Amino acid sequence: MMKLARMAVSNLIARRRKFQQCEEGNQTINFVILFPAIMLIFLNTIEVGIYSIRHVVLERGLDVTVRNIRLNTSTPVSANDVRRMVCQNSLLIPDCNSSVKVEMRPVDPRNVSGTIVPPEVSCVDRSKEAKPAGDVSTGIENDLMVLRVCALFDPFFPTTGLGRSMPKVSEGAYALVSTAAFAMEPI
Repeated sequence: MMKLARMAVSNLIARRRKFQQCEEGNQTINFVILFPAIMLIFLNTIEVGIYSIRHVVLERGLDVTVRNIRLNTSTPVSANDVRRMVCQNSLLIPDCNSSVKVEMRPVDPRNVSGTIVPPEVSCVDRSKEAKPAGDVSTGIENDLMVLRVCALFDPFFPTTGLGRSMPKVSEGAYALVSTAAFAMEPI
């Protein structure tokens, strides 16, 4: 019995040495370990690029809209007008009219109590059928105005990396917020 046990142990040791010396499948193990990490970096790069492009487009649309509002102070604007102008100037926002909400209000620059603009941002609620345009109040000449735009976007890769970790606002969408301040020009 002891002899059989020694033979089994020596057989196992010989197999182990042979297994350790064998290099078959070595590259497969490296691929299996590294491929998910490389794909995660690749998908995050795409997501960050798309996020950046969307934010730049939204900022540009807001800047052009602010310029139009400042120069046309004789015509009062509504929330739908402001949203329409932002959408016309932001060409890469998909389904812009139903995913963008605007907010424009006069603020007192001499306010010493703290915040000038409330920190909470109002975005479109996709679960509701009615999509309000937003809250717009036009100021008088020389008023300091703050215009804030919130646009909802769906992540390209919602289950991986950045798309999964972004804070979701409404039905899996993340919010991009752009803010601009300007003074109403005198007529």
